[in-house]
Amino acid sequence: MNWLAHLFLSDPDPYSRIGNLLPDILRQPALQALPAEFQHGIAQHRLIDAFTDAHPLFRQSVRRIHGRFRRYGPLLVDVFYDHFLARDWPHYSSENLHDFVAGFYASLDHEGRLLPAAAYERLCQIRDGDWMRSYGDLKGVAEALRRTSLRLRKHAPLDEAVANLEADYAGFHEDFSEFFPQL
Repeated sequence: MNWLAHLFLSDPDPYSRIGNLLPDILRQPALQALPAEFQHGIAQHRLIDAFTDAHPLFRQSVRRIHGRFRRYGPLLVDVFYDHFLARDWPHYSSENLHDFVAGFYASLDHEGRLLPAAAYERLCQIRDGDWMRSYGDLKGVAEALRRTSLRLRKHAPLDEAVANLEADYAGFHEDFSEFFPQL
């Protein structure tokens, strides 16, 4: 799952929420060196990813990716699923998405300062660009994928993969709607 889902599935304390994002930002040695407060969230992140990657519905969604983007299927589906979570947020949470995300962003100013500078800067980029709420529309999905493509060793225009989502929107949504409650 991508970052919005990791936040949603975290324990509701700021350290767990921040920790749940860190495995996508820091390498293993840096994760191990973090204060104990973050370790539960880091462990949750790994459990979420392991469950997701092995789940038949997630794999079914990955098979929906075709053409030149097939090799990026798991990465793309992670972002697509965050789109459906943001879009359908009231179905999964009684808390308003805006308030939920604002609470996370506010926690970065205090708890985030315990992190290595590069991780704190990355989290501030997420906050300053309001990435968590941007997943709710396809333009935001395309932008998230464009940013992701910049971090790949070999550049790929992942933002163009939104066409895969649009081509089988109902199928991806059905997969997500069945998968997410199980997660």
